[in-house]
Amino acid sequence: MADHKKVETEENQFRPIVGIDLGTTNSAVSCLRGGKPDIIPSSAGERIIPSVVLIDLNGKVVVGENARGALVAMPDRSIAAVKRRMGSEEAIEIAGQQLLPQEISALILKELKRYVDGLYGEGEKEAVITVPAYFTDAQRRATKEAGELAGFVVERIINEPTAAALAFGLDHLDEDRTFLVYDLGGGTFDVSVVEMMSGLLEVKASTGNNLLGGEDFDWMLVDLFAERIVAEYGIDPRQDFRAKALLKEEAERIKKLLSEETTATVDLPLVLMQDNRPVGLKLDVSREQFTSLIADKLDETFDSVRTVLREAELEPHQIDEVLLVGGSTRIPRVREQIAELFKKEPRTDIHPDEAVALGAAVQAGLKSGALSDSGLVATDVAPYSMGIAVLKEGKGFSSPRPGGFASIIERNTTIPTTRTQSFWTSSAGQTQVSIEVYQGEHEWVKHNHLLGSFILDGIPENWESQEEVEVTFRYNLNGILETTAKCVSNGRVMQVRLQDAIDRSSQEAIHESSIRLEKLWIDVDPLEDEKDENGEIPGWEGEMENWDSPVFEAKTQAADTELLTAETERLIARARELAESLEKRTREKLERTIEVLEKAMREDDLDHWQQAIDEATDLLIDLEMDI
Repeated sequence: MADHKKVETEENQFRPIVGIDLGTTNSAVSCLRGGKPDIIPSSAGERIIPSVVLIDLNGKVVVGENARGALVAMPDRSIAAVKRRMGSEEAIEIAGQQLLPQEISALILKELKRYVDGLYGEGEKEAVITVPAYFTDAQRRATKEAGELAGFVVERIINEPTAAALAFGLDHLDEDRTFLVYDLGGGTFDVSVVEMMSGLLEVKASTGNNLLGGEDFDWMLVDLFAERIVAEYGIDPRQDFRAKALLKEEAERIKKLLSEETTATVDLPLVLMQDNRPVGLKLDVSREQFTSLIADKLDETFDSVRTVLREAELEPHQIDEVLLVGGSTRIPRVREQIAELFKKEPRTDIHPDEAVALGAAVQAGLKSGALSDSGLVATDVAPYSMGIAVLKEGKGFSSPRPGGFASIIERNTTIPTTRTQSFWTSSAGQTQVSIEVYQGEHEWVKHNHLLGSFILDGIPENWESQEEVEVTFRYNLNGILETTAKCVSNGRVMQVRLQDAIDRSSQEAIHESSIRLEKLWIDVDPLEDEKDENGEIPGWEGEMENWDSPVFEAKTQAADTELLTAETERLIARARELAESLEKRTREKLERTIEVLEKAMREDDLDHWQQAIDEATDLLIDLEMDI
């Protein structure tokens, strides 16, 4: 591990800038150290943390591993895979509260910011945040907003496969080659063709699917498990919130195990209760069975691979290297299909879970100038075509029909870019035009994604000829669009920065989100009074590898205590309910178990407490099976 002491080097004498991989399943933050990217670990030494948020029974926000443990115990208070909902304005209910996807993502980013603050100290921080290459404009804007709500300055968004390519390219600056980045994460899939020539890293083409990833494989296993229970017991566990969460957790475990073993066993004695009797599940799942289950989804990813090769005008044999990114690329069948298509094995010397975060730090270094002497230069491409709605002629139409799509920036155009096209008013005397901006590939706008619209008025009332209107698109490095419409005859201009045109994102609405999150985010620091004027614990000196420091130990114990309390209260309630239907001797045994649990909770000895919970759980399962 690198020496993560407080950074006071020349390259960080101004505002520190870090790279963040905000993932569906896991997230990580990185920085540049000595010209190389490095992960900033959590207080527990974790290099990546689960992208899971819990609002516990005390209203405190918990993020990461402790929150993931609550997905089964407190499914109504925890949430995972929120990245899949980014760009949606539909609120998500968690712990009785309504939060937008970007607000929940901001809570994850706030946790990562604590690691950054531990490294650099208090003060303003900038972040480069990664997104799937195929994220829409709305999803990119939501990601940018999440970062800003978390307290970061976010001036750069970068595509995930491009970030992975940067991490690889920094170590191979002297090599000219063409490589393909296959990025299959927890919730999204991207594939890009990248060319490296004399330090210039140029993305040639990108495509993907924002709703395809390891989460889908998990849910396929959940369906497999659920159908077995339906067949055996006539009850569907997917209708029970807690049972569904339990099966999802088990599905993820089985999926990972099948990357190492040819067979994995599901053994869940209690999934849910039916008529006061436990409903369990036991079965073996083979790797072959799992591969068959997800075959269609994997084939979809390889359809995208062939598409991106075609758009880059390359054949498989012209790809020098294939880089695998994302945890789901550990599935053996992925590597087999790569080898079958490209007639070569993929690279195994990059970390599939860390490559994107590390590449974001490289981009941060390029932006800050810390890597200006490296010779590395990177370009990216627009993942979608962008244009406006126009009147369109077509077969079967007696006259031009509204709703046609006129592309101004074509898909896979190198960015940043500025493109201008001329259009004309459609009727005599017309004094204003509506500019509707869309993103997509279909010839009709109803099949594409609306980015925004505005009115250009003040056009001269011309009854003799049509007025010319120039529409200019400026597409920046963040993949966010600025649109200008200009009436040529009088110079009348209307400009819209679509990154600021979030439907709900007036400054007032963003301020409301910020206030809502501040009320949620309780920064537990029991040793606050012991800090010196620099915010340090005397004798600690801010060394991030000193994980046994009192403050980190106290924070970890506080989070563990909350989870154990919730589980204990649930067990006690179940034991008292069960005791009513038992004979005296067994009822007395349950009452002693309740006393042991209550004592463990009072004493707050985590090891003894966990042991008491385990023993009580075993007893309850045995008793429920005997009823």
